[in-house]
Parts: sequence; structure tokens; C-alpha cells
Amino acid sequence: MRRLTDRICVVTGGARGIGRAIVERFHGEGARVVLTDIDAAAGQAVAEAIGVRFVALDVREEGDWARLAEAVPVADVVVNNAGVTGFEQGMVPHDPEHASLTDWRAVHAVNLDGTFLGCRYAIGAMKAAGAGSIVNISSRSGLVGIPGAAAYAASKAAVRNHSKSVALYCAQQGWRIRCNSVHPAAILTPMWEAMLGDGPDRAARMAALVADTPLKRFGSVEEVAAVVAMLASDEAAYMTGSEVHLDGGLLAGSAVSPG
Repeated sequence: MRRLTDRICVVTGGARGIGRAIVERFHGEGARVVLTDIDAAAGQAVAEAIGVRFVALDVREEGDWARLAEAVPVADVVVNNAGVTGFEQGMVPHDPEHASLTDWRAVHAVNLDGTFLGCRYAIGAMKAAGAGSIVNISSRSGLVGIPGAAAYAASKAAVRNHSKSVALYCAQQGWRIRCNSVHPAAILTPMWEAMLGDGPDRAARMAALVADTPLKRFGSVEEVAAVVAMLASDEAAYMTGSEVHLDGGLLAGSAVSPG
């Protein structure tokens, strides 16, 4: 049985990576998916390939969210997935000493402001029915310090906390609008490309990045999409304000093997 039959599901950053996998999974679960992305050309092409609706959306812009609310006034599921690392245009300083305020704010504008605006839109689109599911894509980096990616880590930590505030607020209103966060670690997506590169040391870089992961591999976008589909469905009806870690066991204990 398909778990999301005829439910209206909005996914931000749906043109690639985890977002695209979520769109594909939701479509397969019978949902009426609205794929949104800042890249109109890519978003439209992916939407047509999958067979879903596309709406252009820059998650940083309040006006874009207002236009989405006009185009899609009712939603059953909203996945705030759009995000950036800050390294999309190449390696720049993102440590606490050398990061620029401009670069810091650019990361927060997408990751945190975009999630805030997405949650606000979702509440408005769900409260008439009094039910719905909001899934915010945070990160393992939102649970620990990342010295070389301080803005990313801080923004994802804020997404984790805001998810809990949204969950409690909706419960206080007497709505069955749930809000949960998902915390992937090393998932092989285009966001990693700037760090992995395409040189002869790519394989070594990949191995180094998952060396401390007990399962010794990157996760897949399909694995993340499977968890998001569960949270979106009635199977997770008693889950709100919760967080789900997909990290290959990384946070289960010390990276140093005991004994």
C-alpha cells in the first residue's frame, strides 16, 4: 500500500541530491508532489522527468514564499530540504576566526531563514485541516562542532532547535501538525563535490571522509528519502519534535575503538 496517496507534498531544493530522491520517493508513494528549487531550468526538467509539478522558489525570499502560498495554499507535507555548505563556489574560509560575515550570513540565509520561512508557510497551509507533517533536513553537523564549516554547523544546529519549537507550538494550538528533523552525515550528494574534487586523489578523499564512520561508507540519498517518507506518513503519527540520525553509527560512541 502506498503511504502518501493523494497527499500534497512540497519539497524544497528538489532538483538534485537528497531533495530529488525525496521527490521520487514521494511520487512513488502516491503523493501529489510540488517540487521547488531556485534553479528553474533544472527544477522544471526534473519535475517533468518524474511527473510532478514545479514551482520556482528561492527559500531566502519571503516574497517567493508568499507566491508559493498563493499557488499551493494547502499542503499535507512540507520538506525543508534546500541547503548550502558555503563551499559551492570553491573553498573559502569558514572557520570561526577567518570566515567573513558575508559568507556566514549567506549560509544562514538559505539553511536557517529558508527553514523558518518554510515552517511558517507549512503551518499556514496545514492549520485549516489541523494536521500535517513538516520534515526539516538538518545534519549530523548540527549536533557537533565543525571547525572548518562553522556557519554550516551553526545553521543546522538552529534548524534542529527550531524544529522542536515548531513541534511544541503546533501541539499547543491543538493541531496534529508534526515537525521533526533528519540529520544525515556523509550522504553522497552534489554538495560534497567541492570537497571531493575530480582529481586522482578523489577516492582517497572519499575514504578519508568516512574513515571514522563505523559502517565505512557514504550513505545514499535513497536511504534518507526512505526515512523522510516514514516521517511524512501516518506511521510516524506519534513522532513530533524528534530527530532521526542517519550517520552510519558515527554518533553512537567514540571514534576510537574500545579495547
